[in-house]
Amino acid sequence: MPTPTPNDPNVPKLANFLCFAIYSANLAYGRAYKPILDELGLTYTQFIAIIALWEEDDQSVGSLGEKLFLESNTLTPILKKLEALGYVRRRRDPADERQVRVSLTPEGRKLREKALPMNLVAAAGLGEDFPVVQKAVVRLRENLLRAVRGQGAKAVEVADTE
Repeated sequence: MPTPTPNDPNVPKLANFLCFAIYSANLAYGRAYKPILDELGLTYTQFIAIIALWEEDDQSVGSLGEKLFLESNTLTPILKKLEALGYVRRRRDPADERQVRVSLTPEGRKLREKALPMNLVAAAGLGEDFPVVQKAVVRLRENLLRAVRGQGAKAVEVADTE
């Protein structure tokens, strides 16, 4: 079998893989958020945990983990650090001692005042298309999760060459 050349149309191109476009966009978002997060003294994962608690305060660690797509063993150290920083409080649920609940402290709520003006919507350069793209990415995520639940992770992405 002959060795394919770089211009061979049968050789998949990295730029044609949707998974790479999303992965590299995620990295770009991380770079764009870095100065903001540095100013807040938070990592990205700590920041999204705080945002999820702004949306719904006083929730179980399990519920928070589901929203963030994080396992408990990953989320717990993040919450411990946020607790040490004074932004959240963890406590056993009195109704079910097996559950740990997490809630924002007044300092955690005050972070919103610092963080919300630091919005990257304009930096994304999508204008009116921003909500459309955001919804499409959410739909993509949900479709992939449904496919993985239904079939296992056997599918391999085929580059779209059109």
